[in-house]
Amino acid sequence: MNSRKLALMGLILALLGSFFVFDLGQYLSLDALKAQQAALNAQVAAQPWQAAGLFFLAYVLVTALSLPGAALMTLLGGALFGLLEGLVLVSFASTLGASLAMLSSRFLLRDWVQQRFGRRLAGIDAGVEREGAFYLFALRLVPVFPFFLINLAMGLTRLPLRTYWWVSQLGMLPGTLVYVNAGRELGQLESLAGILSPGLLGAFVLLGVFPLLARRALDVLQARRVYAGWHKPKRFERNLLVIGAGAGGLVSAYIAAAVKAKVGLIEKHRMGGDCLHSGCVPSKALLRSAKLAHELGRAEALGLRGVQGQVDFAAVMQRIQNVIAAIEPHDSVERYSGLGVEVIQGQAKLVSPWAVEVNGERMTARSIVIAAGARPRVPEIPGLEQVRSYTSESIWSLRQQPRWLLVLGGGPVGCELAQAFQRLGSQVILLQRNARLLPREDEDASALVLTSLRDDGVDVRLRHVVERFELVEGEQRVLVRDLGSGEQRSIAFDAALLALGRQPHVAGYGAEELGLALRPDGSLETDQYLATRFPNIYAVGDVTGPHQYTHVAAHQAWYAAVNALFGGLKRFKVDYRTIPHCTFTDPEVARVGLSEREAQEQGVAFELTRFGLDDLDRAIVDDVARGYVKVLTEPGRDRILGVSIVGAQAGELLAEYVLAMKHGLGLNKILGTTHSYPTLSEANKYAAGQWKRAHAPQGLLRWVERFHAWRRG
Repeated sequence: MNSRKLALMGLILALLGSFFVFDLGQYLSLDALKAQQAALNAQVAAQPWQAAGLFFLAYVLVTALSLPGAALMTLLGGALFGLLEGLVLVSFASTLGASLAMLSSRFLLRDWVQQRFGRRLAGIDAGVEREGAFYLFALRLVPVFPFFLINLAMGLTRLPLRTYWWVSQLGMLPGTLVYVNAGRELGQLESLAGILSPGLLGAFVLLGVFPLLARRALDVLQARRVYAGWHKPKRFERNLLVIGAGAGGLVSAYIAAAVKAKVGLIEKHRMGGDCLHSGCVPSKALLRSAKLAHELGRAEALGLRGVQGQVDFAAVMQRIQNVIAAIEPHDSVERYSGLGVEVIQGQAKLVSPWAVEVNGERMTARSIVIAAGARPRVPEIPGLEQVRSYTSESIWSLRQQPRWLLVLGGGPVGCELAQAFQRLGSQVILLQRNARLLPREDEDASALVLTSLRDDGVDVRLRHVVERFELVEGEQRVLVRDLGSGEQRSIAFDAALLALGRQPHVAGYGAEELGLALRPDGSLETDQYLATRFPNIYAVGDVTGPHQYTHVAAHQAWYAAVNALFGGLKRFKVDYRTIPHCTFTDPEVARVGLSEREAQEQGVAFELTRFGLDDLDRAIVDDVARGYVKVLTEPGRDRILGVSIVGAQAGELLAEYVLAMKHGLGLNKILGTTHSYPTLSEANKYAAGQWKRAHAPQGLLRWVERFHAWRRG
C-alpha cells in the first residue's frame, strides 16, 4: 500500500476512532437532539451562515465515514433550517458525503468490500453492468440496500464520479424532501396536542407511504423506458398467450382458464413437452423395467430358485411408448380445449411485447408467458458426428440394445440411465469430469450412488474427459484422458449417451429480436416475479431456471399466471425455499432445503441429525437396508433447514419434510405424529427421535430419576 493510501486510511481511522472513543454517537440520538433543540435554534438565529456551514460539514462527515445517524441529521436539517434551506443543505451534503465514501471505497477498500459483502453485491454489480445510471437511480429512489452499502458498492464499479453525483442527488431528492419535511414538523412541535396537527400527521403518513409511492413511480418509469418505441394495442384479443405446452405452459394456461381469462396456448410440436415424451415419464418407465430385471437376478437371495427373466429390449422400449400413450390424454388438446384453453398448433414468434405471430396470423394479448423449455446440451467434441450418439431426447428411439454403452456425464440423468441400461444387460462405461457423481449433493450421497453403480457392474471413471471420437477400422472408439494421471486411453463402444445438462431454448421465437436479456448460463433473465425486462412478459420452467425440474416449472407457472393476470392489483414473489428434488437411482437421492455442504459454504450455523436406514425394520425386511435420513436444524431448535435422504423410496419419504418446512413444522411435530409400522416412513420419526434425545433436558431428567427412586421407597 502506497503512502497516499496509508495517509488517507490513517485520517479515516483517526476520525472513526474519535467518534467512538469520545462517544460522539450519543449526540446523534433523537433525545439528545430534542434536548438541544432550543440552543441549536438560537445558534441558527444568531449566526445562520456559520450554523449552516457547520451543519453541512457535520453531515458530510457522517455520510462520508458511513457513521450511523444520517436519517436523524436529515430530520434535524428540517427542524433547524426549514423545508427549502434544509432540503438544499441536506441534498448537497448527502451527495457530497456519498461521493467521498464512494471514492474512498474505490481508492482503499475495493478488495476488502468485495470479500466482505461479495454475495450481496453480486446483484448490484449485475445491475450496474446492465443498466448503469438508471440502476443507481433506482437504488437511491427505493432504498432496498443501506445507504452506506450503496456508496461502498459503487466504489467497486466503473461508474464515473460525475454520473454518480448527479444520479445520486436526483434519486435521493424525493426521500430527502420527505424526511426534511418530517423534521420541520417535528421541530415545530411544542406540546402533546401538536402531535395531532394536520401537518405532523401528514408528514408521518408521507414517511410511511413514500417507499410504496417511490416503488410505483419507479415501476412506471422503468416501463416507459422499456416500452419506448413500441405501440401498445388499445384492445387485446386475449388476456394471456402461453408459448410452449410443457409443464410450465400447461399449468399457466390451466390457471388462466380456471379464473375465466381468455387464454391461448401455442405449441409447435407435441402437448406435454419434454417431461412426457423424452424426460421424466420415459426414464421412469425404463427404470421400472430395469429394477424388476435386477430383482429377478437376486430372487435366490429371497428364497426363490429357478426364477429367470430374459430382457426383451425392444419390448421394454415399446412399453415406454405405451406408458407415454396412456398419460398423453392428461395433456391433450382435447382436455385443455374442454377446460377453456384455446390450443394453437404452430411456431410462435414474438413480434412485439403484446403480439405473437403464429402460422402467419398475428395474435395480441395483455400478457405473455414463455415456457419454451430446454434441450440437451451437445458439446463440440471432435469426431462426434462419426459415431452413434444419443441424448436424453433421442435415446428412446433405440430398439436394439447396445452391448457397450458409453455415458458422458455423472449428473442425475447420466446416473439413472447408466444404472438402468446396465441392469438391462448392457455394459455401461460412465465418464465423469468431476471427482464424484452428483456433485450438487453431499459427498456421502455421491459415495453411496457410486458404490451402487459399481456393484451393478457400471464402469465408472471419475475425473475423465473426452479428447475425441474416432472410427478405427470400422470400430467406434473414444479417446479419454485421466485428469489425475494425464494418461490417455482408447475405449470401444457401440453407442454413446450424452448426459451433460440442458441448454435453455431461447432462439427461434423472437426473444432475441425483442431484446430479452439472458443470464450467463443462457437462460432468460427474470425478476422475483418471473417477469422479463418487459413487465407483461413472463418466463417459467427450464427456459429461465434456476431449477430444471418439472414440478418447479409447474410451481413457477402459478406465480407467472397470477402475476400476469392480476399483477396490477397484487404481485407475488416466487418462493423456492421448499423445492424438493430427487434422483431416481437405486438408492434414490432426495433433498429439500440446504445440504450439509451448502450450509457450510454459506456459513449457516446448523446441527446435524442422522438416522441410518440399516437400523430400520422395514428396510431390513425389504432387503434395502442402506442409506440414511439426514436433517439440518437450527442450533438448539427443531426448525428444519434442510433434509437429505438416500435410500429406497427416498422421494416419497421426503414429502413429509417438504410439508413440515412449508408450514413451519419442526421435528417435534414429526416426532409427535403416529407412523404406521412397519413402514419406511418411520425413518422420519426415528430421525426426529434422535434429535430429541440429543436435546433432552438433562437437569429435569435427574429430578425425575430421583422422583421415581422416591416412589420406589
